[in-house]
Amino acid sequence: MAQKLPIDSNINSPNQVSIFRTAKPSSEFYTVFSEAEVLGIVQALESRWEIPLKYSYKGQGAKIWDSFYLKYIVPTWYRTSNVEIDLLKSNFAYLNGDYQQCEKVNIIDVGAGNSYPVKAFISRLQKIDKIDKYIALDISDELLKVSSKNFKKWFPLIDYTNYAIDIENNKIPENIFKNQLENTANIFLHLGVTIANHHDRHQVFQNFRDSMAQNDLLVFTNEIGSNSQWDGIARGGCKYHADQVYGWLTNNLGMEAEDCELVRRYDPAKDSIVANLKLRQNYTINFSYLGIDKSLEISAGEEITIWRHHKFEIPTLIQEIEQAGLKLVHYSTNKYSSHLMVICETASK
Repeated sequence: MAQKLPIDSNINSPNQVSIFRTAKPSSEFYTVFSEAEVLGIVQALESRWEIPLKYSYKGQGAKIWDSFYLKYIVPTWYRTSNVEIDLLKSNFAYLNGDYQQCEKVNIIDVGAGNSYPVKAFISRLQKIDKIDKYIALDISDELLKVSSKNFKKWFPLIDYTNYAIDIENNKIPENIFKNQLENTANIFLHLGVTIANHHDRHQVFQNFRDSMAQNDLLVFTNEIGSNSQWDGIARGGCKYHADQVYGWLTNNLGMEAEDCELVRRYDPAKDSIVANLKLRQNYTINFSYLGIDKSLEISAGEEITIWRHHKFEIPTLIQEIEQAGLKLVHYSTNKYSSHLMVICETASK
């Protein structure tokens, strides 16, 4: 005989109405992001449940990244090597102007951060009188301030300028190349395995291609390997940086800490490792800023991607750069074959 269910049963009935808690982003959130960036975040949430990682470097995120880099990546007595520094050193013959047969080079550092990875490289260029200008580009005004302070302290005699730019949405403005010396080539750096963090890598490669002249080079670094073979253990940025990004976002989106959790997984749709903010409760996020008035409902169990990383297998990497109108000049790996540096030129050369 069927039992009568108690009145307070948790079994959902067809007429049960889901209750959504309300989250309102903090005043700091709206101070950090421009109106266009808030719209970009809303659109990314609507279209694919993601807050692009590039936005995490703004505001307090700049300090988070700089602290992470100085604590976990800068060489010390117990950590004597650095992937970026070592690969710039071993590829110097391609990056000192000799390959292009030019007298000087300009270094355009896209995603410059604190500029620490290029310090030894710039010093080496300066010693042989090969550098004309260093131009730091980053989405984060706060990181550009760190870059400026560091670089001017290290190299007071080198011409330094910086500009805020989102390389995923824009090519590099032509005005930054004004007054360029004759027989000078531009070397565009995109270090820190940053290409792995972009949602639309193809657009980034195309924006670089459209910014380059015939004699210019694009240089970027990335991890090598299969994303689907990830062992599930969070390391490096997937652990420490993702933790900090998660903490900042939950605080500033207006969600209760107990209503969220951070999960990491392999994303087969993008062939990437991701860190996601998973909701334990239904939420409505109300974005209200200047002309923006938008509410997004997110059900319990849904996940918002806040950090992503893509490893390349070399044949796929070559295919991607060629599809964007770039041509491989040279690549090399670090001593552990875990990372590589790729040097490209325009395919029309």
